Amino acid sequence: MIKFTPILLALLYALAMYRFSVWRTTRELDANSAELADPRLRAMCDRLASALDLPRVRVHIYEIDPVNGLAAPDGRIFITRGFYRKFQTGEVSAEEMASVIAHELGHVALGHARRRMIDFSGQNALRTALAMILSRFLPGIGVWIANGLTTLLAAKLSRGDEYEADEYAAALLTKAGIGTEPQKSLFRKLEALTSSMGGAMPAWLMSHPKTADRIAAIEKLEDRWQRALT
Repeated sequence: MIKFTPILLALLYALAMYRFSVWRTTRELDANSAELADPRLRAMCDRLASALDLPRVRVHIYEIDPVNGLAAPDGRIFITRGFYRKFQTGEVSAEEMASVIAHELGHVALGHARRRMIDFSGQNALRTALAMILSRFLPGIGVWIANGLTTLLAAKLSRGDEYEADEYAAALLTKAGIGTEPQKSLFRKLEALTSSMGGAMPAWLMSHPKTADRIAAIEKLEDRWQRALT
């Protein structure tokens, strides 16, 4: 029984972390966001809603500076204030913002938003269990190895989700009559748009596929769709 104790403790830790993470995330978003009211972006949201046969697609502005979009575990879609400012200054078009919203809708539709919270808790539990086990055999470096392994796992899982959400967004944008060009052009802009973040690579960039790979994947979809029409 003793040898299984780290695993049992890790499972209990994962459950506690999942519940706490959901509560903390919901509380943070509720306290620091409001529904998007911009008429140009509302028009884009209405086009996406029509393509999905929904009465409305709700988007909220999350009051933080980093350029990002996110899908909450409860299914809500958020654009950060920093991203919205890029739109207000003309650095990002309404169609490019629509591609971000479509991408986040993909995370919700494909179950990524809730699963990511579970994955995050599970990864923390795995890190804890590995650290406890490895430290017995490799004192001093067991924790470092555990952190490295779980970070690599998290990045790989996240990149898979991003490709799936990109594919969903590409199909939705095409159906809405917006097309995939804004999606691809925004990918080309992202690194420049985040350059104001102190020069360090943002965590979401490390966990996302390379820009060229994302564009290539969308163009491969376009080729497949084109062949299906001929």
